[in-house]
Amino acid sequence: MRILCLDIPATGASLEKYAPHLTAEALHAWGLYKSGVIRDIYFRQDRPGVAIFLECNSVDEAMSAMAEFPLAKAGLLSFEIIPLSSFVNWENLFAAEFKNKK
Repeated sequence: MRILCLDIPATGASLEKYAPHLTAEALHAWGLYKSGVIRDIYFRQDRPGVAIFLECNSVDEAMSAMAEFPLAKAGLLSFEIIPLSSFVNWENLFAAEFKNKK
């Protein structure tokens, strides 16, 4: 299951508070990437933060993986966990005469 995780900074969180955890944070992310749990990770362009795509068997598995990040353990951020599925409605985008053609 593909899952999108968006970080939510805690009230009062700052780069200064994040700094002591950043190396451990990167190492944890690297471990999840190597194991195939993290599929993609991006910096956000609308604000400081990250968008992470996970491949997990369940939302609970994703929540557990994200809770292990050092910044989450330190109470400096949490994550919005959004389960995704394949877009299967392509045919609805096309005119009726094209729907049944092979």
